Amino acid sequence: MVQEEKGMRNKKGILALAAVLIVLLAVYLGLRTWNREREEKAEEKEAASEICVTDTDASDIVSIRFDVGNGEMEFEKEDGEWYYTRDTDFPLQQSYPEGMAETAGSIRAVRQLEDGDSMADYGLEEPTYTLEYTDTEGAVTQIRFGDTTGEDYYVTVGDTGIVYTVAGTVMNSFNYTLEDMAQLDNYPSIGSGNLLKVEITEDNETTTYDSSGEDQTEDIAAIAGGLGAVTLSEAADYSVEDKDLAGYGLDEKSRVTVEVTYTKDEEEQVMTLYIGGEDGDGNRYVMLNDSRIVYLISEEICDNILNI
Repeated sequence: MVQEEKGMRNKKGILALAAVLIVLLAVYLGLRTWNREREEKAEEKEAASEICVTDTDASDIVSIRFDVGNGEMEFEKEDGEWYYTRDTDFPLQQSYPEGMAETAGSIRAVRQLEDGDSMADYGLEEPTYTLEYTDTEGAVTQIRFGDTTGEDYYVTVGDTGIVYTVAGTVMNSFNYTLEDMAQLDNYPSIGSGNLLKVEITEDNETTTYDSSGEDQTEDIAAIAGGLGAVTLSEAADYSVEDKDLAGYGLDEKSRVTVEVTYTKDEEEQVMTLYIGGEDGDGNRYVMLNDSRIVYLISEEICDNILNI
C-alpha cells in the first residue's frame, strides 16, 4: 500500500513537471514569435523611412560614367561583361564596375532638404563630382555632388531640383585610378625545387639549362633565383598593340624568349617569358605567355633569369 501511494506521488510529480515544461515552452515560443514580428516591423519601418536618391538594380545598369577627381572614366557592359569604354582591350577586373553599379543604383540620403536655397548655394551648379549611369531601358540618371557639409555631400539628381545630403563614403566605390582596376596576370611560384628546364633563345640561338645536368647546378640555381624574384606589379602598357611591340624591344626580332618548364602539384607546366629592351630607369620590358600587358622588371632580376 505504501509503495502504491509512493508511486502515485511520483506520477503526480512527473505530470506536474511536464505541465510546467509545456507552459514554459509555450511562453518561449510566444516570446520568440513576438520578437520576430517586432524585428520585422522595425525593418519595415526602417525601409519605409529610407530616402532613395537612386533606386536601380545593379544588374539593370549597362554603362557608368563619372569624374570623382581622377579624370573622367566610362565603363560599359556587354553580354554580362564590363569594359573600359576608351580601350575595350584593357584587362578590367570585373569586381570594380560591379561594385560601382551596386553603389550608383542604391544611393540613400542622410536627409532631404526642404525649402532649400538655390543650387549654386550648395555647389551644385558647378558640381565637384558627377556620376551618370544608363539602364537597360536607355534611361539616363545623372547625379551631381556639390559642396560638403561635415562628412556628407550635397547631391541632386537630374533636373528634379531636390537637394539631399549623402554620406561621403559613397565616393569610395569610384575613387580608383584605371591602374588600380587592372586585372594583372598570375605569375607561378618557381624555385630550385620545382624548376626542371629553361630554354633561352636570342638572335635565333638557343641555350638550354636542365636541372638533371650535374654540371648545371649553379646555373639552374641562379636562374631559379631570378624567376622566383619576379613580381608582376608594375605595367608600362596594359593592352599593347603589335605595331607598338618594337618600341619595347618585344617584337619577334628583338626580344629574348625564355621558355620555362616547371612542376606544379607534381604536373609539368610551361611558361614563356619575353624579355625586351630597357626603360632607362634600371628596368626591362617583359611580357608573359600570350598576355598583352607589358610589365617592368628590374635589370638585375632579368640578368639572373638570363644567367648573365
